[in-house]
Amino acid sequence: MIRSVFSDKTILWAFVGFAILSLIGTLLPNWVLNNAMFGLARGLAVLGLLLMWRTGLISFGHALYFGLGAYAVAMLEKFTGTTDIFLRLLAALIVAGGVGFVIGLVLRHYRGIFFAMLSLAFSMVLYGVLVKTEALGSTDGFSVSQTTFLGWRPSSKYPLFLSIIAICLLATIGVQLYLRSALGHLTTSVRDNEIRVEYLGYSVARAVHVKYVISCALAGVAGALIAMALGQVDPDSMVNWTVSGELVFITIMSGPGSVVAPFIGAITFEFLRTFAFEWAPHAWQLIVGGTLLGIIFFLPEGLWSLIRRLWTKKERRRDRYTSSAGARSA
Repeated sequence: MIRSVFSDKTILWAFVGFAILSLIGTLLPNWVLNNAMFGLARGLAVLGLLLMWRTGLISFGHALYFGLGAYAVAMLEKFTGTTDIFLRLLAALIVAGGVGFVIGLVLRHYRGIFFAMLSLAFSMVLYGVLVKTEALGSTDGFSVSQTTFLGWRPSSKYPLFLSIIAICLLATIGVQLYLRSALGHLTTSVRDNEIRVEYLGYSVARAVHVKYVISCALAGVAGALIAMALGQVDPDSMVNWTVSGELVFITIMSGPGSVVAPFIGAITFEFLRTFAFEWAPHAWQLIVGGTLLGIIFFLPEGLWSLIRRLWTKKERRRDRYTSSAGARSA
């Protein structure tokens, strides 16, 4: 079983990449470590959006599930005092996945702009409830205590960093295996021709629903991880439409070519925003927006297409060298 999993080159390279990142984490200063944690957590939500994008759907309201995951962590601590990472993640997964399942029963019948705007509408309903309800923190939100691990309270953020890496790796492997399954292969088929999929005996609505719930669950876990890494939740940074916009931004920046791409794009976005704000605090949005325009014009398939091109050129040079060496030896 393990051999069949790691026979997939994408999973193998994901494992290697996350392993290297975990090793160099001990050498990183705190601000870099924080940006890496934020990027990896957002990449988890973008991984879910990538799953929807391959189906031909885009959600402008995934901040709903991102925020539900974050607030599940805060409310669990407020009412029960729980700070354990496993219980926090379980609560976020159940809340975001459960709400996604219910809303998905409605959204699975819509496509295109209707799907996108309905998802945004549901997200803004939650935002309005959080802002107007004092018991839910209103505009101030809640602080989140340091995460514990089965009762152990670490003295640094590195254990949380390792936990985020482990969760992202498991999610990457899970989504990749799902895309290789029969139901996963319907992803692009639904996008290309829904009628043909129905004629083959599959329910398009059910396939969309399953992908939507997976996407929502990933966004909920991402929100929980952000809450634990940041130590604070509030409506503007967790549920507002700008959060959904950032996730869509990263999805476009990353490209749909690989399940590893969302994490590369998300980490790039975090550092881009940090340096843009440092260099031009009053015009950082212009820098970030200009970067997106450049990617759309010159890399329409996202950052992953650039990595793929470089890798393809490297393989071609290696093949030419091998063939020329074989000709000389002959």
